[in-house]
Amino acid sequence: MKKVFFSCVIVIGIFFLVAAPALAGDKLIAEATDYFKPIPAKPPVLKDNPATPEKLELGKILYFEPRLSSSALISCNTCHNVGLGGADYQETSTGHGWRRGPRNAPTVLNSVYNVAQFWDGRAKDLAEQAKGPVQASVEMNNTPEQVIKTLKSMPEYIELFKKAFPQDKDPVTFDNMAKAIEVFEATLITPDSRFDKFLKGDSSALNEQEKRGLKAFIDKGCADCHGGINMGGDDYYTFGVVNSPISRIVGDDKGRFKVTHATEDEFSFKSPSLRNIELTAPYFHSGKVWGLKAAVAVMSTAQLESVLSKKELDDVVAFLKTTTGKQPQITHPIFPKPTDATPHPKLD
Repeated sequence: MKKVFFSCVIVIGIFFLVAAPALAGDKLIAEATDYFKPIPAKPPVLKDNPATPEKLELGKILYFEPRLSSSALISCNTCHNVGLGGADYQETSTGHGWRRGPRNAPTVLNSVYNVAQFWDGRAKDLAEQAKGPVQASVEMNNTPEQVIKTLKSMPEYIELFKKAFPQDKDPVTFDNMAKAIEVFEATLITPDSRFDKFLKGDSSALNEQEKRGLKAFIDKGCADCHGGINMGGDDYYTFGVVNSPISRIVGDDKGRFKVTHATEDEFSFKSPSLRNIELTAPYFHSGKVWGLKAAVAVMSTAQLESVLSKKELDDVVAFLKTTTGKQPQITHPIFPKPTDATPHPKLD
């Protein structure tokens, strides 16, 4: 009888040793799914801009097309490089005439899930966003009229626009350019990260340190501003809720205030996506912080009531690296041939 009793105790002990971590992992999965959702395998359907293979192909070509800029040197991909996590590895982007923009280029990857575009949300969608850099003097330094003149100078582009927008009498327009780019950018999603697999029920997708980091990320309040599908990008938040960050990070950029002119929006910015965050240094709208751990430390002291300990910092950074998903595999397009009517580059 004693042997049977001790055998049962041993079996029960082994069960709890094996089952306890799994049960804890399942509980954390349930808690995490209250805050986050995995990146879907397919891009979302765009409102008022349905995707077609022809529109997607045109959008891809235009995304890489440097002749949309007056210098014929700068494309969308210059500042949102699909091989660099959808960003450009610069504090602030270098544009026309080597001028520098005022803010760090946010990643284009998964940007279709953002509530709006740009750090201050001044563009309601990706199509509206695509028009901005083309016309900005510190970026592509062009005009809608010159863009259309350039595109219409190449018969191949005229045919591509006709196929992409068959219902339009005059399909080569600035709006259609932006719509085509939007369709392509919407496909630049990064599913199947280890964190996504965890959210779908695979507790073994994260190791113990990464799980501790996720738990701290939730418990300390990070997930309140960096939740949802994109782990951010869903609203605007004041930078410096608890303590104002050092001035070299914030500078004099008042964020969304420049759009709304509302006092409560001073130093408020759209929360950036933390997906693929290890690929998109430097960090913050100013691009002044290069290390991921340093960026988490800044947010800890500036935004959280309870500052992260050194161990928690390491754990959170380990967790954030699990959000890197499958990167888009894009074949660089061959562009339509220029003609004698194609405008020449303007470098000044």
